[in-house]
Amino acid sequence: MVEPVSPLLPVWKPGPHGRLAESAGVVLTETRPGSIAEVTAWPGKEASVVGAIRSATGLALPEGAGAGVAEETKAAFAVAPRRFLVVDQAAGAETALARLIGDEDGAVTALSHGRTAIRISGARAEWVLAKFFAIDFSPAAFPVGAGRSTAHHDVFAQIQRTAPEQFDLYVFRSFARSFWTALCHGAAEVGYEVR
Repeated sequence: MVEPVSPLLPVWKPGPHGRLAESAGVVLTETRPGSIAEVTAWPGKEASVVGAIRSATGLALPEGAGAGVAEETKAAFAVAPRRFLVVDQAAGAETALARLIGDEDGAVTALSHGRTAIRISGARAEWVLAKFFAIDFSPAAFPVGAGRSTAHHDVFAQIQRTAPEQFDLYVFRSFARSFWTALCHGAAEVGYEVR
């Protein structure tokens, strides 16, 4: 299988950047998961679709607005009413989901080819993201596992807190380069490292 080329290559500059005191305030990476899928439940079928996501991923996905769960290699979170983003570092998750979710319960849309996954981690991650999105990133309002759908200017983003000081952002590939550049400029004030 052909390995997809990252849209970030022309602006990808590994190493430390910006104002660095003793260490970088944030670390920026591209995670490149094997599968990114959006799952939509038809009205009245949310419970069976959540059950299918749990079965396919092994994740204990909670129900409710913005609810989600993240582990080392897999994540799932609600992005809208009856809609979920499911991410797996292994390829083929969308196929497993489609087998478990019949046409009568919902739909599975493969997004791996159309999304870029960016991770921001570190003590200043919340502060940097708050420069871009009108969201409360505090742990009380945005706990580990939770997800949000939002936008920065014309760039639509789905964001999940995957650890206490770590967020994964999913943006359209066509906007990834410009968003990455803006994110680097926003992180320069606290210093950042690209890995």
